[in-house]
Amino acid sequence: MMNPMKLMKIKPLLEQFQQRHPKFIQFFQYAGQQVTENTLIEISVTSADGKKTVTNLKLSQEDLALISELKSMTGK
Repeated sequence: MMNPMKLMKIKPLLEQFQQRHPKFIQFFQYAGQQVTENTLIEISVTSADGKKTVTNLKLSQEDLALISELKSMTGK
């Protein structure tokens, strides 16, 4: 179970992140509307020294249920 005090602590940090990176949040909001079962999500991270790490996952019906629950928690 999530600690309500930790949730209260993270809320302003998330709001600040959204202010610094509005296009990132908009991307996830848009892309989140496109996901269905078997959607492939790929994430790439390139460090300051140029090292690239990539991973991907294919969404299952159970994954979509989790995403739906997380959306309902945020009121989105």
